[in-house]
Order: sequence, then structure tokens, then C-alpha cells
Amino acid sequence: MNTNYTSTILVVDDQPINIRLLQRRLEKENIIVTTANNGYECLESVRREIPDLILLDVMMPEMDGIETCRHLKADPKFCNIPIIFVTARTSQEGKLEGLRLGATDYITKPIDLEETLARVNTQLKMQKAHKDNLELNERINNIRRAAAIGSITQGISHNLNNLLGVVVGYLDLLKMSLDKPDTAKRNIIAIEKAIDRMVKLIRQLSRMASEEEVPRTFCTVSTLIRKSIARFQEESKREDTVKTVFEMDEHLKIKTNTEVFENMLCKLLINAFEACEKTDRPPLVSITLQIQKISVTSYLRILISDNGCGIDPNIVETLFEPFVSTQTAVGRGLGLTMVRHAVNSLKGSIEFTSEKDIGTTMTVMLPYDVPAATPAD
Repeated sequence: MNTNYTSTILVVDDQPINIRLLQRRLEKENIIVTTANNGYECLESVRREIPDLILLDVMMPEMDGIETCRHLKADPKFCNIPIIFVTARTSQEGKLEGLRLGATDYITKPIDLEETLARVNTQLKMQKAHKDNLELNERINNIRRAAAIGSITQGISHNLNNLLGVVVGYLDLLKMSLDKPDTAKRNIIAIEKAIDRMVKLIRQLSRMASEEEVPRTFCTVSTLIRKSIARFQEESKREDTVKTVFEMDEHLKIKTNTEVFENMLCKLLINAFEACEKTDRPPLVSITLQIQKISVTSYLRILISDNGCGIDPNIVETLFEPFVSTQTAVGRGLGLTMVRHAVNSLKGSIEFTSEKDIGTTMTVMLPYDVPAATPAD
């Protein structure tokens, strides 16, 4: 047999002669064989030790093979054990009954030992391939987790080092301007802003780690957009114009977390303008706001579009995974990971469309609650 490890097979039959014949032939192939004389013993044996395969006789007293198989397939711990039915039934209906229950194959009595061995080997190879695949997936997931943790750690270091550099720089300027109150005051304000951004970054990372639910309050959509654009211009040191198109009532109020919303939209705008820098065209970035109703839920639909270079096809599948950015601006060391987390924390979704050298559109869908009417309203 071509398996690389010793397999264990449980043979279940109420006829001792059948068990002995199968046991002798299988043990010649270095297969460990355990036995049971009925369905109850089969279930007890499986609870003690899970075999790689079960050869299960259909016709047995007390609990037959059909009922035994039904019990095994109903238990999540045992449902993946391959079962080969050993049956005296020759009708197609009888064979299909076992397959419908989840059996992987069947052998017809009288037993042909070589045919049985061939069918057993086939199932064992398939089972081993399945286990190898599960182990490989687990290793891949562990590698991805380790890579993500490493990337996030480097991203945090990248962002905090930038901010600390800002603080240290302004502290040096502050020392040189102690005799100039106005200059010293400006430097102190700059230091306070850098520290505030560090605090916000750490708070965002803490939320990502804890998955805590963010508090939400009602806010006018137009106010949210205006503040987000102002934050973008401040953080990116840009004066670029962002075209805003309201295809809805801009005075509509939605229940959200203003800090999370502004941070999300700010980062999307920074990414949009960075994409535009990679072309010779003047940057065109717009925000379009719509209301969309899906089933019984209403959504605020936000489209952030640019005429940039488009998204590299090689990173489309991992666009929202953490990575270390070569950019120096704070907040991009974690790529769009924080954007996705912000959208998730607001119970929304994000997707994108992109075309090389044409541009990209990020679409954010946020469910909103209508505030209760008041007598003043």
C-alpha cells in the first residue's frame, strides 16, 4: 500500500468468520485492524479511538449498519470517517440507500478480498489526501497570521515613529523659540496635534484587537462629509478639491461614529489622490452619496472615485490585508486594513471596481437608522 503511515480500520460484522478473513488480509498490508460485532460496539469503539476507515456490515441484529451509519454521520466528531458498506443486497435501491446516508463505497457479499483491499486502499489514499490538505491549510493560515501580525507590527512602528519624529522635531524648535511666545505657541499646538493623532491611532488599533462595538450618534451626512474632507486636507497637507455630489437629501441624519467615519473616508481620499499622482493627468477625485434600499434595510451608499492609475492586479486579492507602506504619511503603514475594520465596525461593507490607467471607485455601504421624530420636527 502507498500510504506513508499506518492506517487503522474498524471492521464491523456479526459474523466472526467475515471479521477474521478481512482482518488477516488487511494486516498483511500493515493495516491496524480493530473489530466490533454490532452497531453498539462500533459506536463505543469509535468513541475510544477514531479509525481512518470503517468497513460496516449492513445486516446486523440489534442495530444494523444503516442505523449505525446514521448515528456516525449525525455526530460532528465522527461524520468525516469514510464508511464502506458490506452488503448482501444486490439491488440498486439497496446500494443507493447507504450512499445517500453518507457512505463512500460499498462491497457486495460474498466478499472478494482483493477487490475489498483495492477499495480500501482507494479510500485510505483519499482520506490521507484530505488530512494532508487540512494540515496544509492550517500551515498556510498560520503563515498568513504570522505575516499579518508582522506587517501590522511594522505598520504600527512605521506610523508611531513618524509621529514621534514630528514631536521630537517640534520639541527642538520649541527649545529654540522659548524667547518667542508666538512661535513657541505654534510649536506646542503642533506637538499636541501629533500626540492626539498618536492617541487616535492607538485607539483604532485597540478597537481592531478587541473588536469592541463603537458608540454611535446621529449626525448630518453633509457635516460628516465636510469634516472628513477637512481632516483629509489637514493630515495629507493638501489643498486639492474633492468634488461632492449629493444624490440624496444632504441634511439626512445617520447614526454613526463620527471619528471612525472621518478616519475611514480620510484614508480613502488619501489613497485616491496617491493613485492620481502616478499619472500625468490633473487629479479628479469625487464623493457621490446615494440612498439605496435592499430588502427592508436602507443604506447610505458612498462612492469615492478617482482618475488614477488603477489597482495593480497582483494585489487585488489582498488589497485590504495589512502591509507595510513605503509612503511617509501617517496612517498608511497599515494599508486599507483600518478602512475595512472601520467599515465593519459601522456594520457596513466595502467593495471596489478598478481599471488600469482609468481609475478606481471604492463603494462603501452603511446601514442607517432614522432618528425618532420629535414635536419640534
